[in-house]
Amino acid sequence: MLYVKELHVKYGHIHALRDISFKVQAGQIIAVVGANGAGKSTLLMTLAGLLVPAEGEILYEGKLLPKEAYKVLGHGICLVPERRRLYANLTVKDNLLMGAFVRNDKEGIQADLKRMYKMFPILQERLEQYAGTLSGGEQQMLAIARGVMSRPRLLLLDEPSLGLAPLMVANVFKIIREIREQGTTILLAEQNAFQALDMADDAFVLETGRVTLAGSGKQLLNDPLVRKAYLGV
Repeated sequence: MLYVKELHVKYGHIHALRDISFKVQAGQIIAVVGANGAGKSTLLMTLAGLLVPAEGEILYEGKLLPKEAYKVLGHGICLVPERRRLYANLTVKDNLLMGAFVRNDKEGIQADLKRMYKMFPILQERLEQYAGTLSGGEQQMLAIARGVMSRPRLLLLDEPSLGLAPLMVANVFKIIREIREQGTTILLAEQNAFQALDMADDAFVLETGRVTLAGSGKQLLNDPLVRKAYLGV
């Protein structure tokens, strides 16, 4: 589905990603684990078309990925960014509808709204409330739901558990599993290494812009170096 080959990304003279290569198969959850500043957000923003690689290729369904973010979204790749980035002065419902702005199937959009209400019951209770007045957990639910409203084939999730209480973290990861079960492939960048690796089919570790370890989620979960550096055991 997605093949990233020898990817390099720079911010001016700062070499943020170096020689990144990996594959994502349809139907998988792939976890990207690493500390702050490792390059996780840079990688996801590049895949979403928000950053232009200095070198390398991104192949999506056998073709080079477009460089414009709106074209990337139109091809079925959607980013749920770190810290939600909601439209704070719009209602919950309007935020959900903004997630579907690339679509023109009115009946399908209405059906997906109902699906989001079922998946995220709290959002149905808050439909006319401004997004900026929601709790952190509710905002994260809305951000994920807004992303799903675009009907992505590949959903990029950047730190979905950041700043959330433990109970809400468990709920977020439960929802991520449900989204995958409904047919969406997921690339998950996450500091909560235990939760991310436990649910991932495959995973890799980013350190200062480089892939230092890769394998199945279970393999990395049991790797002594990963356990010491990211799990504290």
